[in-house]
Parts: sequence; structure tokens; C-alpha cells
Amino acid sequence: MSLNKTVVLVGMMGSGKTAVGKALAAALHVAFKDSDQEISLAANRSIAEIFERDGEPFFRSVESKVLERLLQGPPCVLSTGGGAFMFGNNRALISKLGISVFLSADLELLWERVRSKDTRPLLKTADPKATLARIFEARRDQYLLADVTVQSHPNYSIAQTTEQVIAALRAQPGVFGPSGEKS
Repeated sequence: MSLNKTVVLVGMMGSGKTAVGKALAAALHVAFKDSDQEISLAANRSIAEIFERDGEPFFRSVESKVLERLLQGPPCVLSTGGGAFMFGNNRALISKLGISVFLSADLELLWERVRSKDTRPLLKTADPKATLARIFEARRDQYLLADVTVQSHPNYSIAQTTEQVIAALRAQPGVFGPSGEKS
């Protein structure tokens, strides 16, 4: 398949953006990029360190610049941080230069996937599950503005979810080259 525009995976932490993104990039024969990883490389600090030292507003500003740079490059699969799609300027940029795919997952699945990780700065609270639930509720309507929504099921493999994403993308005009088939 020939990819004409960058596929931008959006959704909550734990929705599978990185795992599915890597599998999707391999299936489409394009590069996989992670906006948080690119931000860390540019800043020479972890996301948690950026949040702690410079705060979320600074992080969001850098995130927007990195997204723009990545979207202006060759088509790829781009995994974004959970909050990136909350900002209208980021959504407009993604809409203009790429196609957004919301990997939707229910709260229990998200909690199962993130509860043992200490790399989530927004969950460093007294009650991380309640914090996750608040973030989930606050962001859901924004995520639903994505071009495509694909449900992450707890019993689906990464490959099955990737196939769901490819099928959803095939239904969108202009995402793939003229044939839309494997080359």
C-alpha cells in the first residue's frame, strides 16, 4: 500500500498507540514516529522531567512544534501523547496534513495497561485510577473528533487491532495510493 498522508494515532495512555503504531508502520512499510519520544530527544530529557522542570504549558508548546515538523515530513505512522489532540491547533494541523485515528478503549482496559507503569506524569497522584477516570472523561469528546475511531478490545491481539485500523483507513478517501492494495 502506498500511504499518501501521515496516520496520526490519538487516544488515552494505554490505548495501544505505540504497539499498534509500530505494527501498522511495519504493515504499511513506512516509518513509525512517537511524538513523545521526539520531544524527549529534542529536549534531551524525559517527558516526566520536562513536566516537572518546565510544566505542562511548556511541554504542550514544544509538542505542537514537534507535531508540525513530523507532519510536514514524509508520510508515516505517528503516535501522539494522550493530550496532544486536546488542543484545537494540533487537531487542525493533523486534519490538514494527516488523518487522525482514535484508538478507543474502555477505562478498565486502560487502567489494566497503565497501572504498573511509573512513566505517566499525569498519574502521579494519590489516586491514579480516579485521575485516569477524570482524564478519560475530560478527553473523550475531543478524541471523538478524530477522522476515524477504532475500538481496542481486550481480547484482540495487536495484529487484529492493526487490521481493524487498516480496514478503517481503506474506507477513507485519499489515504492510500490509487490502488489502495498491497504493492
